[in-house]
Amino acid sequence: MGLRALAVRDASTWARLRRDNSDWLGPWESTRPPESTDSNGGYRSLTRDLIRQGKAGRALPFVVTYDESMVGQLTVTGITWGSARWAQMGYWIDQGYAGRGIATTAVALACDHCLFTIGLHRIEIAIRPENTASLRVVEKLGFRAIGLSPKYLHINGMWRDHLLFAVTVEEIETTMLARIS
Repeated sequence: MGLRALAVRDASTWARLRRDNSDWLGPWESTRPPESTDSNGGYRSLTRDLIRQGKAGRALPFVVTYDESMVGQLTVTGITWGSARWAQMGYWIDQGYAGRGIATTAVALACDHCLFTIGLHRIEIAIRPENTASLRVVEKLGFRAIGLSPKYLHINGMWRDHLLFAVTVEEIETTMLARIS
């Protein structure tokens, strides 16, 4: 299990995974509100934008791998430097690979990279209260609950409440990966 940089060449695999998992991911999928004027340009546009943000130090788009095959995506966004040094993290995984600890390991690896390699101070994850699988990920890793954020993101056609979780570098004795090893 691992992470690697998201690439434009992942388009067909990404599209297949998203299509095959549409029912599984749909309840948690971000959507554009009706009043939104920006358009969804598809995978290539999304990837190019994430890669551009990555080069600017504002995002880290990763492919989640299992036996070197793409089984999901993890993206660190909203990277803020200066006195804040924090970011947000979001992820999804193929339903056929759920329950194997892959998402938990991916989040741990990404946190370790962000906090110990590139020097961020804090990572936040927002999860819908009904998303028990994602709640297990932050629980296993020992993220601290921050609280409820009403109507936090437009998900599956509506503004949805999210629970916010965070971890800071001071809260980790060795690494996030060590917490699950």
